[in-house]
Amino acid sequence: MKITLLSVGKTEDAYLKDGIDKYLKRLKHYIKFETIELPELKNTKALSQEQQKAKEAEMLLKNINTTDYVILLDEGGAQLTSVQFADLLNKKMISSVNNLVFIIGGPYGFDESVYKRANDKLSLSRMTFSHQMVRLFFVEQVYRAYTILKGEPYHHQ
Repeated sequence: MKITLLSVGKTEDAYLKDGIDKYLKRLKHYIKFETIELPELKNTKALSQEQQKAKEAEMLLKNINTTDYVILLDEGGAQLTSVQFADLLNKKMISSVNNLVFIIGGPYGFDESVYKRANDKLSLSRMTFSHQMVRLFFVEQVYRAYTILKGEPYHHQ
């Protein structure tokens, strides 16, 4: 199985890039993990929030294959513990999912077309984080999940 993290916008802060790179490097030992950062929209002042979400949706949907299992990182999604998240990843591996795609939307969330395409929604917290921070938190949680599955001492309960 391959995991793809698809997001709108780039990670700009060096400390976040360093953290993300740290966990991406560690993840190589467990799974193929790809990040795809789509460009932020330009000249958005003339666009409504709905128009911005629609344009982002076009970009996002072009990067998803029909066979991909898509999970939106969305505040309205299920909240899982790290162990439950590890179990979710394990179930997707066992069920022969080839590409598990997690999506971080733009500043206004997702267009309805993206919700319709998604197979599931997951919330990292009831709190709101910057999109750049979500990338770091998510990559760390994927790493944590694989250490849990392998019985390694990274996660403590």
